[in-house]
Amino acid sequence: MSLDTEVLVVGGGSTGTGIARDLAMRGVDVTLVEKGNLTHGTTGRMHGLLHSGGRYAVSDQASAEECIEENRVLRDIAAHCVEMTGGQFVQLKDDPDDYFEEKLRGCRECGIPAEVLTAKEAREQEPYLTEDVKCAISVPDGAIDPFRLCVANAADAELHGARIETHAEVTDVLVDGSDVAGVEVRHESGQSKREHATPGTTEEIRAEYVVNATGAWAGQLGAMAGVDIEVRPSKGVMVVMNCRQVDTVVNRCRPKGDADIVVPHEVTAILGTTDEEVSDPEDYPEEQWEVDLMIDELSKLVPILRDSRTVRSFWGVRPLYEPPGTGTEDPTDITRDFFLLDHEERDDLRGLTSIVGGKFTTYRAMAEQISNHVCEQLGVRGRCRTAEEPLPGSEDFSVLRDYMDEFGLRSPIGRRSVQRLGSRADEVLTTDDPNPVLCECEAVTRAEVRDAIDQSGTDLNAVRIRTRASMGNCQGGICCHRMANELHPERDEPTARAALDELFQERWKGERHALWGEQLSQAALNYALHATTMNRDAPDDDLDFAAFDGGRNGD
Repeated sequence: MSLDTEVLVVGGGSTGTGIARDLAMRGVDVTLVEKGNLTHGTTGRMHGLLHSGGRYAVSDQASAEECIEENRVLRDIAAHCVEMTGGQFVQLKDDPDDYFEEKLRGCRECGIPAEVLTAKEAREQEPYLTEDVKCAISVPDGAIDPFRLCVANAADAELHGARIETHAEVTDVLVDGSDVAGVEVRHESGQSKREHATPGTTEEIRAEYVVNATGAWAGQLGAMAGVDIEVRPSKGVMVVMNCRQVDTVVNRCRPKGDADIVVPHEVTAILGTTDEEVSDPEDYPEEQWEVDLMIDELSKLVPILRDSRTVRSFWGVRPLYEPPGTGTEDPTDITRDFFLLDHEERDDLRGLTSIVGGKFTTYRAMAEQISNHVCEQLGVRGRCRTAEEPLPGSEDFSVLRDYMDEFGLRSPIGRRSVQRLGSRADEVLTTDDPNPVLCECEAVTRAEVRDAIDQSGTDLNAVRIRTRASMGNCQGGICCHRMANELHPERDEPTARAALDELFQERWKGERHALWGEQLSQAALNYALHATTMNRDAPDDDLDFAAFDGGRNGD
């Protein structure tokens, strides 16, 4: 079978879904394919920072200016995805004065609002900061939910006529002479909305134009088309804590280095990060010392972290781009700017453009630039409206105030639900059926889970990225089976069991490097619960209790 479309976008991260939305809003017939869930790659493995641009105000001022501009846009169009926490660049007593002054001057040169805080003022904002604080710079950093944002972009793209195909891996790029004519995809899961796209089948998707928005995987897709894309993937580790030890984004104010940021995100704090070049964005070591480094170094900034509970860790790969002839040795020196590569102009291959580099905060601007380019190639005159029209859920965010005590829920649960759903809260939460809380850690109700299942089918990891269910302290130990139960009676028991196993194993991946103290006890409890109630300790089960090796401190 085959499908024809005007534009095929490869990659379901922030940039890909942003491009699909932008083009669809201009009236272009768009199909997006993603080999996993939305956010499967780099987007789903970020620290959740909405940049003010302050991190780049010294080293990359062009990127800093883009960040503050898009920071303001996203506050408007994605209100239900953003929490404006504010941020501090904290100077400790041993940190250089000249860099602090350079950071302050750079922020102001880039148009980033920046205010100097005394040590007392900084610690009044963040009481758990170390007493070694000398002073700080306050900037408008924020936290942003990448899962919610990408889903909202994909949903709006569909509302404007786009097709979104997840679990559809590109296995070949179709090249006809000097023209790219489309791609071949293999469907890995039964999530497609088209009947013939069943698991294990392949199909050709013919397109007038193909956009490579695969980020760190751009070089691999380019190789299928016979072109070289000089991506230098750089991995970074993030460590998730059990609660918000800080309510403001806290950055160490010193020249570039590892372990220099704590981002409050939902009910957790995320520690980051490292910057280490890897050869393959899929296959690289995840090492315990990287996790230890986050805790050891950032405890110097926020001492309470040393005694706090670590829930999980995860690694992401940045899609850094090095233009030919640059020859930069250190990946931290590579610009965080983005590049549009027109392969007709660069490689005499018509019908293919790649977008590489960039940052999550600037995804919309990246999508606008490449959509402008594609529309120019196709002769489409529609203008970009993505900076003006809010994403689904952000249209009227006054519902956050209006629905606090609605729907028969305790107000903390109502608050969390409305923060996730935004202006869709009334539509989703108004129900005649009982609406119990299925995930206590993240306060996710049955109505939200059922709404997510309606959007994503049997893929409970897709439900997770839409609701945050299973992402709290128990890491799904208490709620995974409740989520799977919501698949009944529409789906049979084997389907629900397979969905449960996939979700629980995905949660386990991130726990392996956090097995000490209370989290080791939690992992052991999860194992015992699942072993005794669902036979999860069967010989053919992938979850092996021997993996609980005591972790970081040998507890």
